[in-house]
Amino acid sequence: MPTLGVNIDHIATIRQARRTVEPDPVLAAGIAELAGADGITVHLREDRRHIQERDVQILRQTVRTHLNLEMSACPAMVAIALQIKPDYVTLVPERREEVTTEGGLDVIRAGKPLVEAIQQLQSAGIPVSLFVDAEPEQIKASADTGAKWIELHTGRYANAHEESLIKAELEYLYQGAALAIDLGLRLNAGHGLTYQNVRPIAQIPHMEELNIGHSIISRAVLVGLDRAVREMKALITTNSN
Repeated sequence: MPTLGVNIDHIATIRQARRTVEPDPVLAAGIAELAGADGITVHLREDRRHIQERDVQILRQTVRTHLNLEMSACPAMVAIALQIKPDYVTLVPERREEVTTEGGLDVIRAGKPLVEAIQQLQSAGIPVSLFVDAEPEQIKASADTGAKWIELHTGRYANAHEESLIKAELEYLYQGAALAIDLGLRLNAGHGLTYQNVRPIAQIPHMEELNIGHSIISRAVLVGLDRAVREMKALITTNSN
């Protein structure tokens, strides 16, 4: 069964809505860890719409599990990661006009600059994961970059509502996961996962970590962060159907 990485970006979203000091994502990370989170994930976007550099710097000092820094592969972000040294980095596509990350990284099109960013990070002891769709050519290209992990983008599965589409998207993810393992990549997944749809993804063989944010923070508004994390952790670590 995979571990749970809790994405705390939307704690910062609430704070930035009023440009104040609360709620503090650093405190939220501590609560999530005490509730059983196996890792903390934050996305430091170029437009700084939620998480700020100050947050990542303090989290690097205070997180007791592991810190996963999501970011674009641009030189400025690579420089920040090299200075902060998270436990690992997940490289994601990023557009300023998007509400949230809309799809997987186009590893094929990214080419040499992406490979150079990966080499810089991993030479400094920071393993890299690539957030990609479960397309065979993208997974093969990911392996060719030398990255250690891929994180399968589960958005299409999460957005499917008809039973036939859900089954098709799940099979697509299973096949992508199997290919990744055959190519020597380690395997994470995330995006759009909820309390209602997470268990089939948690049961994919060799899945190491699920990164979940919006659903947990949304539930936390109603029941508290401690309970929201505990309930999600229970869902992904049980073998029952």
